[in-house]
Amino acid sequence: MMSGVSSRKRKHEPLSPQAIEMVAARFRILGEPLRIRLLQELQGGELTVSELVAAIGSTQPNVSKHLRILQEAGFIGRRQDGNLVYCFIEDPSVFELCDAVCTSVGQRLTQHARLATELHRGIGRR
Repeated sequence: MMSGVSSRKRKHEPLSPQAIEMVAARFRILGEPLRIRLLQELQGGELTVSELVAAIGSTQPNVSKHLRILQEAGFIGRRQDGNLVYCFIEDPSVFELCDAVCTSVGQRLTQHARLATELHRGIGRR
């Protein structure tokens, strides 16, 4: 259900099925926790693949696979310096999306915590 704040925003024209699929594909890319962790690590600046492997605690092939997916989606860029590959954020708007989701999740958890407190008080009265 949409909140009152969302309903006051200007309405957009409906998207075509092709546009909807493109948006859904972008969300699917961010649906993998390891990719979000990689983006989070890169938020502080560019890192080598080896530094990312160490920070994430995964294998080099696994990290490289997810970095490739993020690069193909345009979220990150890569540059080579000798035999080192550096990764960096190519599309910083991804953090605006992550911030919006984190805010929404935080609000939802706060609401649940309030309800849990209320229910707990109700149980104690019996």
